[in-house]
Amino acid sequence: MYPQSRQDYVSISFSGQGSGIYNNSKQWRRQSYWRKWKQLSRLQRSLILFIFVLLFVCAFVSYPGVTAHIRGPTEKEQDTDSSIVERPAIPHVLPEPVVIGRHLPPEQPSQRKLYNRRGPPVLQNRLQKKGNTSDTMIKDKSADSKNGGEEEGVIRHGAVRGQQATEGTLENKEDSRANEVLSKESAIWLEAVREAFRHAWKGYKDFAWGHDELRPISKSYSEWFGLGLTLIDALDTMWILGLKDEFEEAKAWVATELTFNKNVDVNLFETTIRILGGLLSTYHLSGDSMFLEKAKDIGSRLMPAFNTPSKIPYSDVNIGKGTAHPPRWTSDSTVAEVTSIQLEFRELSRLTQQPQYEAVVAEVMKQIHKLDGKLDGLVPMFINTNNGQFTHQGIYTLGARADSYYEYLLKQWIQGGKKENQLLEDYLQAIEGVKKNLLQKSSPNGFTFVGEVSHGQFSPKMDHLVCFLPGTLALGAHNGLPADHMDLAKKLMETCYQMYVQMETGLSPEIVHFNMHQGSTRDIDAKLADRHNLLRPETVESLFYLYRFTKDHKYQAWGWEILQSFNKYTKVSSGGYTSINNVRDPDYPGPRDKMESFFLGETLKYLYLLFSDDPNLISLDQYVFNTEAHPLPIWPSTV
Repeated sequence: MYPQSRQDYVSISFSGQGSGIYNNSKQWRRQSYWRKWKQLSRLQRSLILFIFVLLFVCAFVSYPGVTAHIRGPTEKEQDTDSSIVERPAIPHVLPEPVVIGRHLPPEQPSQRKLYNRRGPPVLQNRLQKKGNTSDTMIKDKSADSKNGGEEEGVIRHGAVRGQQATEGTLENKEDSRANEVLSKESAIWLEAVREAFRHAWKGYKDFAWGHDELRPISKSYSEWFGLGLTLIDALDTMWILGLKDEFEEAKAWVATELTFNKNVDVNLFETTIRILGGLLSTYHLSGDSMFLEKAKDIGSRLMPAFNTPSKIPYSDVNIGKGTAHPPRWTSDSTVAEVTSIQLEFRELSRLTQQPQYEAVVAEVMKQIHKLDGKLDGLVPMFINTNNGQFTHQGIYTLGARADSYYEYLLKQWIQGGKKENQLLEDYLQAIEGVKKNLLQKSSPNGFTFVGEVSHGQFSPKMDHLVCFLPGTLALGAHNGLPADHMDLAKKLMETCYQMYVQMETGLSPEIVHFNMHQGSTRDIDAKLADRHNLLRPETVESLFYLYRFTKDHKYQAWGWEILQSFNKYTKVSSGGYTSINNVRDPDYPGPRDKMESFFLGETLKYLYLLFSDDPNLISLDQYVFNTEAHPLPIWPSTV
């Protein structure tokens, strides 16, 4: 500090006693301010003036309206009518990957509301402006003036990209900018899926190459059939994502290392949808006949499963010995398993011109069609391989053990060129049975959900697996089935999304229960034993179908939120993703140390297709997906 002389200080005294100087205001005002000012030294006056100027400048600069005027619009852009049109900033990176097991701060309750959009700001801004769930109306001033002030010059901004403006230039320009933003977002999202796949693939390649499944926490692997399950399941995903180097490396393993001449029991259903379906799909996409030869090999080795008294196949096959058997504890097979292998065997017959593959699976569908024990088209979960009759009757669900029966009714009809009316009739009857027996609404918000019936009693239990249904309903509506199927698809899609957003991690549990009692404060509950998440694909699968058919970008937004949650709570730093135990505990979700093959075969594939705006990338008018997300061609029409 600079030393100060005595003349730099001034003592000011006031007349009066005590606090009376504040009470006697007239006496205070009689004091000469100017005399006091003149008594100050020049240095003191200069300092006081400097402080006043500095405060004025600071107040001027910090005032928002002034600075906005000085700087001009940064993330806003002037339109031709001088209105401000918001242009959201594009996020450049995903949230930072998290090491499983790291304690994560729980989300504040105020941040988790029922319809909270957990996506990045760019999405929230666009959803508010463009109105994905309902149209946003902006008055066209010029139109208002032409119509005498009436509100007939209203421009409606829908969510469909490229929607043409009906009048005025404002909408054209705003749509053009929105399209540009959406295009950039799509590119970011697509690359985010590729990055997620590369990260998962790195873990598999480093710690589980050639084995069935990755255990990312322990940096090891597990075997189910010993057939490189994850690698084969991911082949067509790599092709679709354009990961050519990874594809070629995997292709070399299939060509040189994959053999089915093994003394091993495999599950007929799982092997058909993952391995046979994966090989057939990759053959069609790549055109490499090596994959078809491998498909023929495994297809022929699965045929002994159909050597049963009833022609309903056994669940297990020894592909080396050529023998088959039911599980040790029962002679039953599940209805979903025996009715969800048809797409693959039918396609194998078409490619090989050998009818036996299609014949055995057609016989199964024929018998299921004739059986008693259905509830308005809904089937029980089990069927006996000896007598071909339903067992454990009285339980009807669209969840585990029955789900893909309904999916394959529709998809076989589509695959065959919409000619097999029996399949269509069974599908339509089943959907009516769902509406009549399984649909209810939750409380307090009235979400439409699909429950279960057990011996005449309704249960508000819904598996995450049921979330295949919105996509299947939408696919049917796209192929000419009743329009109310699409209406129901949209309602169920919202419900499946809520199964994610109402959980603290933003990830759905395996099973939920819906509240139906008046006065409920929460629509969705998850019991402790049901709170695990296995990286399942069903919700993002349906999001893909809904977006492909409606072009409503909210479905992309929801998928982006789910991908972010996967990255935050299931991504393992050393490579791979893991299933977790508790979606309601963001502090410690509990890694299970297992990455299912369907995470690469289905979940990431459907996310990529959801984010793509190319309708020709696996056109749904040319391909039908099997229940493991392997696209197979729709058969060409023959006269």
